Amino acid sequence: MCYYKLDYYDVSQEVLSVYLQHYPDSLIGVNLKACNHFRLYNGKAAEAELKALTEKMSPNLKFADCLLEHNLVVFRNGEGALQVFPPLLDVVPEARLNLVIYNLRNDDIVAAFNLMKDMEPSTPQEYILKGIVNAALGQDQESREHLKIAQQYFQLVGGSASECDTIPGRQCMASCFFLLKQFEDVLIYLNSIKGYFYNDDTFNYNYGQAKVATGAFEEAEDILLMIQNEKFKNEYAYLSHLARCYIMNKKPRLAWELYLKMETSSESFSLLQLIANDCYKMNHYFFSAKAFDVLERLDPNPEYWEGKRGACIGVFQQIVSGQEPKESFRDVIGMLRNTSNPQVEYIIRVMKKYAKENRLPV
Repeated sequence: MCYYKLDYYDVSQEVLSVYLQHYPDSLIGVNLKACNHFRLYNGKAAEAELKALTEKMSPNLKFADCLLEHNLVVFRNGEGALQVFPPLLDVVPEARLNLVIYNLRNDDIVAAFNLMKDMEPSTPQEYILKGIVNAALGQDQESREHLKIAQQYFQLVGGSASECDTIPGRQCMASCFFLLKQFEDVLIYLNSIKGYFYNDDTFNYNYGQAKVATGAFEEAEDILLMIQNEKFKNEYAYLSHLARCYIMNKKPRLAWELYLKMETSSESFSLLQLIANDCYKMNHYFFSAKAFDVLERLDPNPEYWEGKRGACIGVFQQIVSGQEPKESFRDVIGMLRNTSNPQVEYIIRVMKKYAKENRLPV
């Protein structure tokens, strides 16, 4: 049990196997073996260990039903949590923590917060969960107070002598610096543990965002593209960070395609603004013009016309210097004609004159 608590599950299993040779029907021993299997392998392997135990368990050991029911829900990835965990909140200490985790995974942040708000944490896991529920609520409700509390809990765990060199301790310090927007420091901690999270979508999501924030766009693109979780891939934070990577890595068309796949919403409008401005900064004028053109049609803000005008003239300049295909002429003139501004006719007249002199299709 000591080795299990220290996260040395394989060592725990070795020591335990000697004990179980002498006491094969030990309920606590077999339950611990199942927990080790869960940590080392998966829930199915753990459940198989418990099943063998429950089949031959004597009626006198029914006091252990609560513990076994609780652990089966954990091994089954939360299946039946809302039925099993609530009656056990004051019986099995871990039931509250696991119900909090279940609620967080199912986006019921308020329920998770309410379960933790009156709990005075005493173990690293409890401090970490306190931090997580405050961070989740703080981000959901844009509450600086909750984010500050979360940052303090993370710092407390990550800075403690017992946890500073553990994986959860380093994750806590990374989370603390993430909330403080100190992304260089975030990467110091994430780099030290990335070998343990190669295919972990949540880790890669945070890792990718930190890489973008520090300007490592090529690495960030590779990391973000490793993510498989569809929920993450549809979030604006993911789409905007990936779009920025594409633009900075000279792949503006891919950023534009991300926008085209989105349904019209405030988020798609924000992505258009990002594409318009970032493409302009990177001299990807054609896609900047396309984005400003849509923005202007959605919102007749004079700034969008000014952005589109500059981008269209930028495309014209790139066509003249051979950096942009001549076929883009037609698209640029079409975009300019979407604006009812007296400057439009003059700009088009100059472009058409050049096109006629150089026999370009308009």
